[in-house]
Order: sequence, then structure tokens, then C-alpha cells
Amino acid sequence: MRLPSLAALPAAALLVMLPGTAHGTAPVAPERARRPVPVTQPAPVPRPLAAPLPEYRFTGAGFDACSAPPLEALSAWRTASPYGAVNIYSSGGQRHCSQDRLTPEWVAEARSMGWKLVPTHVGLQAPCADRPDKPLRIDPARAEAQGEEEAQEAAQALRTLGLGPGSPVYLDMEGYPVGDAVCSRAVVDFTAGWTTALHEAGYRSGFYSSMNSGIADLVAAVRAGRSPVPDAIWYARWDGRPTTTGQAGLPDDLWTGHQRIHQYRGSADETYGGVTLNVDRDQLDGPVAGGY
Repeated sequence: MRLPSLAALPAAALLVMLPGTAHGTAPVAPERARRPVPVTQPAPVPRPLAAPLPEYRFTGAGFDACSAPPLEALSAWRTASPYGAVNIYSSGGQRHCSQDRLTPEWVAEARSMGWKLVPTHVGLQAPCADRPDKPLRIDPARAEAQGEEEAQEAAQALRTLGLGPGSPVYLDMEGYPVGDAVCSRAVVDFTAGWTTALHEAGYRSGFYSSMNSGIADLVAAVRAGRSPVPDAIWYARWDGRPTTTGQAGLPDDLWTGHQRIHQYRGSADETYGGVTLNVDRDQLDGPVAGGY
């Protein structure tokens, strides 16, 4: 995900959004030690909603920008840049930047050029988040129900844009302080509701956050046996490494079946084909959207 200005968490790991960044979080703080969660039985390994067809997954370089880029820019970058995927802020009451260009026609044209799309929903944030630019927070007492409500909104937005069942939509959960049990539980509950409702609607569930906060809490929840869990994760750790493996804090046995995106660099101007865009860089090996 990407807000007009992110600072880092997981190094983009979304900890504190920096102005001018895409998602808005770049990890500048070291990983904090977390107490191991005891497991009395094998923890479930997250699996996709269904075996993803080739058109629903992508392995390669991608980028995210605050607004859907002009089609002219996408055309220039398609032939001159190393990228093959781009995110779109498809829904959510706390999106930043204008999305005037994001229409069904834009989506169809971008896909016809060969771009893979990564839908992103920016809604309620963690109860303990310090984000004046995103003041709406999850209510711990209603977290799961709120997650279901936002998933229904996200699924309807995908239908409107012409993105069919089987497509993922990634929940943008910006970085938040660690160590608050109530806050962490609310995020996990919200994400469970989000996943349940998206599956009921026929879509895949994605989750974007800082490696230090949202991803760490999700990993701990999976180890504790919590379900359902998202089909794919998009983690922010601005370490400059375009890889989706070998990440401290992200076990090798979780989200391994084409289920990961790594945002590894934040907010930088890049020029291809004479067109400059401010983007975050991503490495993908995960679900992308498909059309009807």
C-alpha cells in the first residue's frame, strides 16, 4: 500500500510514514524482540483461496504510486521500465491522493498493455496507530465485524472496476507501535473478518503492513492457531533487497506458495521513456488481479 507520504516500517516496513512516500512507512528502527507464542499443535499454513491460475499471479518487479498514473505514463513505462505490476488504491475511506483516473476504462486499458494490477484498500487503522492523516481507527470491541464491512466495500469496488472473482485485494494497515496487546488483537480480529468476508465474496484476501508491526502480529497469530488468515501478505521493509525470501521475522514455512510481495524501497522519483513518477519499489511473487 502507499499513502502520499510514508515513512518506514519494515524499513518501508511502515513504521512512521515519511512525507512523499508511497505507502508511507519505512523501517528505520531495529526489530524488537517478541516473546515466542507457545504452540500446542501444528499451526496452520496459509494457503490461497484456490489454486491460482497463471493470470492471477505475478513474479517480478512492480511499483506503487499514490494515484493511478496517467495511461500515457503507463504506456511509456511498459516498454522502458523493468516493472510489470502496479498497485491501485481501489477502495477505502482513508485513501490519499486523487483517484480520478481510476475507472473501469483505465483498468481495462492498463491490463491490455500487459500491466498486472495489485488492488489495495485503505480503511480503518490500528487502534494505537499514531496517524493524524488517517484518524479513523478500529474499535477493538467490533474489530471482526468492521473487517467484514470493509471487505464488502472492497469487493464491490473490484466488481465496479471490472476485476473478477479470484482477484486479491490487499488491506493497507500502516505501521503502529508494538507491545499493546489490545491493539494487536484488534488488528488480527479485523483481518480475520476481512478475510472471511472476501472469501465469501469470491475474492482473495491480502494484507499489507510493516514487518515490525502488522506482519509480526499476524505471524504470531498464525503460530497461535488463529484463522482464517490472509491468502497473501505484502510487507514493507525498506532494505533495498528485491527478494521475497530470507526475511528475518517472516518464517520460511508461511505464505510460500506465490503469496508474498516485498516493498523494499520507498518514495523515489524514477524516469522511463521520458516520464517521471514518484514510486515505491516492490518485488512480487504473489496474487494479482484478473478481469471478468
